[in-house]
Amino acid sequence: MIIVMGAGAARKEIRTVIARIKALGYTPHPIFGKERTVIGAIGDERGKIVLQGLESLPGVERVVPILKPYKLASREVKPERTVIRIAPGVTIGDRQLLVIAGPCSVESEAMMIETALAVKKAGAHVLRGGAWKPRTSPYAFQGLELKGLKILRKAGDRAGMPIVTEVMNPADVERIAECSDVLQVGARNVQNFSLLKRIGKSKRPILLKRGMMTTVTEFLMSAEYCLSEGSRQVSCASAGSGPSRTPRGTPSTCRRSRSSRSAPTCRSSPTRPTPPAWRASSRPWRAPPSPRAPTG
Repeated sequence: MIIVMGAGAARKEIRTVIARIKALGYTPHPIFGKERTVIGAIGDERGKIVLQGLESLPGVERVVPILKPYKLASREVKPERTVIRIAPGVTIGDRQLLVIAGPCSVESEAMMIETALAVKKAGAHVLRGGAWKPRTSPYAFQGLELKGLKILRKAGDRAGMPIVTEVMNPADVERIAECSDVLQVGARNVQNFSLLKRIGKSKRPILLKRGMMTTVTEFLMSAEYCLSEGSRQVSCASAGSGPSRTPRGTPSTCRRSRSSRSAPTCRSSPTRPTPPAWRASSRPWRAPPSPRAPTG
């Protein structure tokens, strides 16, 4: 539910509504806007009808149910644009185009400082680098961990840039938050709910990367986990592109017309034929007849 306070609601009236929400067993999330205050009441959906009685309290303009599964991440709760301040002059969500640049993983101090100075000169605003790196193979380089985090911080200070790095373990949130200006949740961990809850309690801005197969609703529900823990500095980054519309099993090649600058068009490859039709047949498979024994 959303409790919309009147434009002239006093602080005492807002505190009374918040106390009443807590007494009903729900968690209040006040959002103080320029014109009015909106309070989101989050909790058990089955008994939310009791919140309608808050309309009788002084200062309350109306109580509105939230129809979407994500509550605090919806425009119903906060219709105005969210602006997250990372550092002086560096914001997310404002009119400024934010550029985050840096290597996938921190490998050495010399490399990191050189990269930081280069991306700063090229116009980047935030320095990124992975101190802890999730890898497909357990034998691949996993990052320098705490040492890499200190190197990243040193390179950011040298270039005069805020830094962002990925958090993988809920137990590492506090010590990474001491060094990093932004905490990143990678695509593989976007539905690691224990991590999202822990990171939502930190005071640092959060950068969520969309998972490879994550829907928009699931992505916003991941942000909801952080918001429900008290964070108000959550930004979402959609990495990569969606799945191809080409049917599975039909190879294709993309080409760009030389006479125009239109998007690439796809056509079936003449060199790689599509699978035979019998592979998609619904008829039951029968073993081929066994060869006859030679006679003589």
